[in-house]
Amino acid sequence: MSDPLGLKPIQTSQNVYENESLETWTSLSVARNEGVIASNGALVVETGLYTGRCPKDKFIVKDALTQDSVAWGAVNQPLSPAVFNQLYEDVSAHLNDKDLFVFKGAAGADPHHALGVKIIAEKAWHALFANTLFIPHPPETSYLKDVTVIDACTYKTKGPDDGVRSEVCVALDLTRRVVLILGTEYAGEIKKSVFSIMNFLLPLKGVLSMHCSANIGQKGDSALFFGLSGTGKTTLSADPKRNLIGDDEHGWSDNGVFNFEGGCYAKCIHLSKVNEPQIWDAIREGSVLENVVINSSDPDYDDDSITENTRATYPLDHVPHAVHPSVGDHPKHIFFLTCDAFGVLPPIARLTPEMAMYHFLAGYTAKVAGTEAGVTEPQTTFSACFGSPFLPLHPMVYAELLGKCLTTYKAQTWLVNTGWHKGPYGVGCRMNIELTRHLLDVALEGTLSKCAFELDPIFNVWVPKSCPGIDADVLHSRAQWADPTAYDSQAQKLARAFHDHFESKVANENYSGALDMNAIASSGPQLKKPV
Repeated sequence: MSDPLGLKPIQTSQNVYENESLETWTSLSVARNEGVIASNGALVVETGLYTGRCPKDKFIVKDALTQDSVAWGAVNQPLSPAVFNQLYEDVSAHLNDKDLFVFKGAAGADPHHALGVKIIAEKAWHALFANTLFIPHPPETSYLKDVTVIDACTYKTKGPDDGVRSEVCVALDLTRRVVLILGTEYAGEIKKSVFSIMNFLLPLKGVLSMHCSANIGQKGDSALFFGLSGTGKTTLSADPKRNLIGDDEHGWSDNGVFNFEGGCYAKCIHLSKVNEPQIWDAIREGSVLENVVINSSDPDYDDDSITENTRATYPLDHVPHAVHPSVGDHPKHIFFLTCDAFGVLPPIARLTPEMAMYHFLAGYTAKVAGTEAGVTEPQTTFSACFGSPFLPLHPMVYAELLGKCLTTYKAQTWLVNTGWHKGPYGVGCRMNIELTRHLLDVALEGTLSKCAFELDPIFNVWVPKSCPGIDADVLHSRAQWADPTAYDSQAQKLARAFHDHFESKVANENYSGALDMNAIASSGPQLKKPV
């Protein structure tokens, strides 16, 4: 029988395990020597050579559907249908004599925007991973055509001889909704491939897809937390005073916000039971720990001898304050989180809609020294919409949808620095998480909006003059530096980086949409005029 996708179904002469329980997936993984059990019951695995995504090895099939809609370039590299078909055939042959582990579930807690998800893997722990991260039951009515992800992690391509770059390949066929993940055991590729497909499908329906976490207060007030990896999305949304909607991927429709996933994927380098109790307690039986070193004499998950990108995945059922289903009303507050390693951005600032659009298109954070080879001082990182590696469409598509949502639903947007103050990385100190939590609390309860604000002369954002429970000097970064002249120099350096990025990556685009780009451009950091 032919497959409706036009591809031969994946088959095997060996065993097929489908939609097993978390306990069974874990037992199968241990029995197959794929991982070991930690003292808290979580499965601990190592992903081998690749401990993170391989963005240079991600491709999208270029065909009649995608050729004029996908934003082709370094992020979205084109792949011919013929190359994809040949890889699919090769992988089918590779899997034909292997046990297969199949998970069927969904992405999208709002049934009107749900996507059926089928994961076919050759590692049992990848099925466990999928079971913890996606919604563990197919949608009753799928309004989007299902997607199939085939994870053949031990199959290594021939690189250029196979029409790709290296032994690793992540290939997305958006027309037939099939994904191939080849040559890497890093499970984050499964999660992000489904996210990329949602980012293609939903905006075409007028729904904003977002790389953000979300929670909801006791009065039903939703909040969104945007930010790149390491800025605090998962930690800050896991607030014991509020209920968790989700930690990473959401949609915003006319009905409100909804989680794409059924679980969380948290970084656990230096995880603290004191600072992140919800996350700490959620990692237990049914969870997966990636590349975490087990030390029987030290139970803290903070060893980075394998990678700083140590990860934990766990179902939302492990979070005591998670809402079911994972949906919420239109957000009243939106927080853009940035880990500013230059130490010059304020701890919190209020943004106008135009300022919000500027910072959404910029998507700024900073890498600190030591996180990557060759990084010896803070380096700026800009990622449009706080998630450019996962955006098949042009960033302006997502920006227009956000602008429409801000105008329609009147959410207040804030810029929050979770990075350094009193100086740059290596001189100053990291923002205390309790300080950040307090500022968020005051903002969420509406008190901060009632305070007086002043416009930062360099970063052009509205900084509160005071905040209940906080020394006023803490709110102003310049006042925290021992040498104000050094602050001015560092602040101008970062402002220049913002300006150069916007001019080269945003302003020069041939854009003719509804956004007022002149108003947005003038809402960014201001460069000091030469004397």
